[in-house]
Amino acid sequence: MRKFLVVLDDSRECLNAMRFASLRAEHTSGGVEVLSVIPPDEFNHWIGVGDIMREEARERIVAHFEVFAKWMRDKHKLEPHLVIREGEPVEEILAQVREDPEIGVLVLGAAADKKGPGPLVTALTKSAGTLPVPITIVPGDLSKEQLEVIA
Repeated sequence: MRKFLVVLDDSRECLNAMRFASLRAEHTSGGVEVLSVIPPDEFNHWIGVGDIMREEARERIVAHFEVFAKWMRDKHKLEPHLVIREGEPVEEILAQVREDPEIGVLVLGAAADKKGPGPLVTALTKSAGTLPVPITIVPGDLSKEQLEVIA
C-alpha cells in the first residue's frame, strides 16, 4: 500500500496538508502516515524535568493526532498511523521517508506568507532531488472546496 506521509505540527498550513493527504489516500486506496517530531531543544533541562516534558509533548501530539484521525476515519474511512520521532525536524522527516519503503509521497503544507513557505518546506525542497519519493506542497490558503477539486 502506498502511504502519504504528512507532518503534524502546530502550523496553520498543516490542516491543508492533512486534508490533501486524506483525499489523495481515499481516491487512490492508499494510507496516511502522520509524523510529528519533537525537537531536542524542548528537553534541555534537568533529567527528571526533561523526561516529564517529553511525556507531556507526546501526550499533546497524540491528542492533536486523534482529532485528525477521527476526521479521517469518519469522513474518508481511513485509519491513519502516527509516528513520533525526536530530533531535528528536517533530519527526522528525511529519515522517516528513507526508512519506510511504503511511503509514496511526502505531503507538506506551505505557509501563505510573504516571508516564504515555512522552514520545513524551504529545507526539505533542497533535498527533493535525493529523496526516494516526490514531495507535494499544498498551499496553506486553499479552501476545502479547492482541495477537493485538486485531490
